[in-house]
Amino acid sequence: MTPAERVARGPRFYTACIGVGLAAGLLSGLFGVGGGTVIVPLLVLFLGFDQRLAAGTSLAAIVPTASVGVISYALTGSVAWIPALILAAGAVIGAQIGSWLLARIPQNALRWGFVGFLLVVIVMLFIVVPSREATLELSWGIGFGLAGLGLFTGIMAGLLGVGGGVIVVPALMFLFGTSDLIAKGTSLLMMIPTAISGTIGNARRRNVDLVAAAVVGVAACTTTALGALIATLLDPLAGNILFAVFLTFIGAQMAVRAVRAHRSARVKRADA
Repeated sequence: MTPAERVARGPRFYTACIGVGLAAGLLSGLFGVGGGTVIVPLLVLFLGFDQRLAAGTSLAAIVPTASVGVISYALTGSVAWIPALILAAGAVIGAQIGSWLLARIPQNALRWGFVGFLLVVIVMLFIVVPSREATLELSWGIGFGLAGLGLFTGIMAGLLGVGGGVIVVPALMFLFGTSDLIAKGTSLLMMIPTAISGTIGNARRRNVDLVAAAVVGVAACTTTALGALIATLLDPLAGNILFAVFLTFIGAQMAVRAVRAHRSARVKRADA
């Protein structure tokens, strides 16, 4: 019996999936993230998924969620199509490198490094407020920079399982000078091919609950457009502040995991 088949189906299962999807969709549209940072812990907490199954299910649910988000941002002209494809190509390659490095680099060092990265981003969100009129003009230099960003994002995704939007959105604003809306719309488009590729691999390894992913994804689609609408109505500074709060939540999650892993390792050494 696969891990997905061991999860009991019933009213509680579907209610929890719908609730998780509604929350993930709203945050996905609002911040330009895939929603995995919300979906994974909630599936583990409410439905008892193990970490691997939750991550695989979340990745599958991101496909319809991000698709609706892209459409919502595209209606306002806030998607850079070619840059998103360059980012996605780099991310797909980077994810393979990250998976290879996973067994070779201490996870706790990576977690604390990522927490430090998030702290820098949070500070920058209060210093640099993007202009809504800023665009992303493509050139050879920008293209290579986007490929590098996609590669780095994929590596971090493979190492830590973090969604690309947490890295791509602030990087597009601070390093490439885009508006916050273009950063979010482009980030969502980048995630679609990456998530499809990852889901195919997870399905082969039976690390995805397709029923849960479908319910979460459909529920998320109903609130993603609302999140994108709220993002367009918010002042850029207010959007930055909300994103900083969201990143603080992500950083706190990562720090808690690092502390727990350190304690667990210490207990194992004491018992040895």
